[in-house]
Amino acid sequence: MRHGYGSTVGYGSSVDEVLGFNLGADDYMHKPFSQRLLVERVKAVLRRARPDGETAPADPNAAGSKVMKRGKLTLDPARHDSLWDGKPVRLTVTEFLLLQALAQRPGFVKSRDNLMDAAYDDQVYVDDRTIDSHIKRMRKKFRQVDPEFDSIETLYGVGYRYREA
Repeated sequence: MRHGYGSTVGYGSSVDEVLGFNLGADDYMHKPFSQRLLVERVKAVLRRARPDGETAPADPNAAGSKVMKRGKLTLDPARHDSLWDGKPVRLTVTEFLLLQALAQRPGFVKSRDNLMDAAYDDQVYVDDRTIDSHIKRMRKKFRQVDPEFDSIETLYGVGYRYREA
């Protein structure tokens, strides 16, 4: 039985890989794969395709990128600073990465899997409930600065989103 783009031999078989390479593919990824791994492989292909001496364009999502402001929230990735209404909120690296992932697109839902990809390397395995624990601690830290903090919303069965200001 044929399934989508797979073959009759089964998902991720070597026949699929050989066929892909024979048709001109540069790389092959087995399902399931993380979005982060896909992005890194695309970046690697682009690096190989770039003429010698040409530098890559600045990555707007890189750690040294611009300060992000969302309502009362200010995130400075280069300094690992987070402020709420001008008051510092001390976050762990993981909490900072999770908040940054949520605040990049206010109003858009991020699943636990999306957030795990944003905060952890592919080689690190964490349970999806670990994200819930990080979110809970983050909310607690922000509520110490502002007892009415409610900018991180839970959508039960879906994920989390940063509330639009």
